[in-house]
Amino acid sequence: MNIILLGPPGAGKGTQASILVTERGMVQLSTGDMLRAAVKAGTPIGVQAKAVMDAGGLVSDEIVSGLIGEKLDSMAASEGAIFDGYPRTEAQAVSLDEILAGRGRTLAHVIELEVDEDALVERITGRYTCASCGEGYHDTFKQPKAAGTCDKCGSTEFKRRPDDNEETVRTRMAEYRAKTAPILPLYEARGLVKRVDGMADMGDVSAAIAKILGS
Repeated sequence: MNIILLGPPGAGKGTQASILVTERGMVQLSTGDMLRAAVKAGTPIGVQAKAVMDAGGLVSDEIVSGLIGEKLDSMAASEGAIFDGYPRTEAQAVSLDEILAGRGRTLAHVIELEVDEDALVERITGRYTCASCGEGYHDTFKQPKAAGTCDKCGSTEFKRRPDDNEETVRTRMAEYRAKTAPILPLYEARGLVKRVDGMADMGDVSAAIAKILGS
């Protein structure tokens, strides 16, 4: 089973993909991670991508498609793929169909995690982590039991991601709506799109996705 997880940054795609990897043995294809891995490994596509990035350019759809194809070729036919962060544009959606068809695969579901923008801003801007062990916390939803001390390792040092600010989050939301949302009608016309409340409890989101995918 091959699926696409859609949703703006912070919607929980990575978390839900990790759960599917653990529980169903699926393979998460995150183009950003794959790109970094290919560059590090020095694969032909990685070398090509590194040259583009070193020159300050944007990696082309052709390179991204090549990465996807490379990864699918390394997977067993029985392993399902979770596309996370791809496709982002109509051209990439068309390309993905061709990539899958060329390998005897089809797309089963496109699952969009729907979010409330204001609530998502609160969720993202309030999060921080222990600088020592990486345990996650939130100003509103999950503070340490003892103020200023990590529950997990006892450290008193915490950090926030510099891009976890309201302006950046709203810019990403706007980019998602402008670039990614337009591909939804392509999949809706094929009856592939299902929507899940991305603002719900993590377990409820997982259960909703499990119901869509079936046993």
